[in-house]
Amino acid sequence: MATISKWTYGGDFDSGGEPGLTCRRLSERLATGPGTIYGHIANKDDLVDAACSAVPLGMFDAMDTHPWIGSTLAWAVGKSTMVSVLERIGQQVQALGVPPDQHWATVSVLLNYILGVGGQNAANAQVARVREAQRMEFLGAVATAWLQLDPVRYPFTRSIAVQMSVHDDRADFLVGIDLILAGIESSWAD
Repeated sequence: MATISKWTYGGDFDSGGEPGLTCRRLSERLATGPGTIYGHIANKDDLVDAACSAVPLGMFDAMDTHPWIGSTLAWAVGKSTMVSVLERIGQQVQALGVPPDQHWATVSVLLNYILGVGGQNAANAQVARVREAQRMEFLGAVATAWLQLDPVRYPFTRSIAVQMSVHDDRADFLVGIDLILAGIESSWAD
């Protein structure tokens, strides 16, 4: 799946648009048989979903590697870089069949989620580096503190303390994208 995401994010998807992205074309590009692709992707809809997920994931990874990107993009609204990001997300939203009168709101939700979560994750990583904190030790300390909270007042927080102590920011980010995409698809399903 990672190879599929890299290929679709890398521009081949953009050159032919949604109609040009087929499992056959992808298998040719990756020099493999269609059966291999269908082992990971059930149909074209799944392939388009993978391509849509690749755009925000690429941004998340870029912000994780270069923490300054998120805040820079947030202030670069009229600059070509931000317009390019907006265009990529917008094309993916169009490919999902979102009605034109809902494009702005849908793209805004995705863009704000990507910049917000990606930027927050990058900021947390940067603070941890400055403090020379080890991620697992820090999360373990937070989990221990959460488990000490009043069980009547904080039942939910206590119930997720162990999950929080071992969570993966990148995986959680993808879950958020999947939830947003599922909401988009269910809102405008044929």
